[in-house]
Amino acid sequence: MINVALKQIRLFHKMKQNELADKLQISKSYLSEIENSKKAPNLELLKNYSEVFDIPVSSLLFFSEKLEQDTTTSKSFRIKSASLVLKILEWSNKNADQQEKEAKNL
Repeated sequence: MINVALKQIRLFHKMKQNELADKLQISKSYLSEIENSKKAPNLELLKNYSEVFDIPVSSLLFFSEKLEQDTTTSKSFRIKSASLVLKILEWSNKNADQQEKEAKNL
């Protein structure tokens, strides 16, 4: 799930993959592999995301399935909650893009 969160954060900030890859000092293809779940981001890369987007690493990790060690809430609840937040973010990004396109057509 971390891959979806990282992609949605990039889209929320209206940043293209090549632009973010440059800021993270990684290749665009590596960023694409991360966003498409083909590779997992390491902690150093998450720290770089944190700096670029001014988001605590802990917030990025919230979306990770590695939260399984948390015994205060059930795993299924955490996954469903994170999925819902990501779906809302995806919807928000699509809605903002649509509004932008409509505004350009006026």
